[in-house]
Amino acid sequence: MSESANLPMNFGGIEEENYSGLEPARVLIFPVSYEGTVSYGAGTGAGAMAIVEASRNMELYDEETDAEVYKVGIHTLEEFAARETPEAMMNELYEQTKEILKNEKFVCMLGGEHSVSAPVIRAHAEKFHNLSVLQIDAHADLRDEYDGTPHSHASIMARTVKDLRLPSVQVGIRSISADEARAVAEGDLPTKIFWAKDVVGRTDWIDSAIDGLTENVYLTIDIDGLDPSLVPTTGTPEPGGLGWYETLTLIRKLAAKKRIVGMDLVEFAKTDNSDAPAFLCAKLVYKTLAYIFQNETPKVMKIK
Repeated sequence: MSESANLPMNFGGIEEENYSGLEPARVLIFPVSYEGTVSYGAGTGAGAMAIVEASRNMELYDEETDAEVYKVGIHTLEEFAARETPEAMMNELYEQTKEILKNEKFVCMLGGEHSVSAPVIRAHAEKFHNLSVLQIDAHADLRDEYDGTPHSHASIMARTVKDLRLPSVQVGIRSISADEARAVAEGDLPTKIFWAKDVVGRTDWIDSAIDGLTENVYLTIDIDGLDPSLVPTTGTPEPGGLGWYETLTLIRKLAAKKRIVGMDLVEFAKTDNSDAPAFLCAKLVYKTLAYIFQNETPKVMKIK
């Protein structure tokens, strides 16, 4: 049996209470288990805890930032289970997130399908002034409703830009309905799309994307924004997505130029033989935290 199998079931498998306990933690990992409106592939309901489990196998030293970001304190909250209806799920998740934010800690939510981001973003918008949203995703998610509910995974950005009127930048989009395209073309929505066909394999667009955001940014990562060769186990694996290093470059520059006040990673689907994609999701979350807190963590090699 490997050493990681004996580690605590928390994000990173952190053994030391002074780094994994609630009180000293700067970061709260918030697993949300829900796939109540999925319309294609299943498994996202088990995705959050699969990512937590996979994270126990990561090295906790990040060579890029020369730091061990877990030492800012990362506490894993209790899993938020599915409620009976989409409306009940979103209302209770919103109330729970508001309570969690009272702790004055950085919240990283793990989904679950993408619908669960909407109430979490809403709670952040009430706490942080001048908030905007950066969405990494294959889909525009701008439908007013889908399958009879406004709380669908296909409607999360409608709730963000139509209801909350939060300025947004959408990156990696390569699937959009005609109605969504018409809404974007009308120019009334406070969002700018960076289509996958225009940005994949390049980084010269990143500064422009970040400049379209406000001082405080909420980062929502639908893992299907990455190419399915990297993460095939997701609800709707659209071909032609972002690569690993261009995604990291975007997030690293975002953390350097703006204040990321909250984040989520959603739409990973646990299936048979999905260990590698789960590990990628865990690694992406950890590296994002390393970028956000790199000025607050001591260097290991101390090489400038």
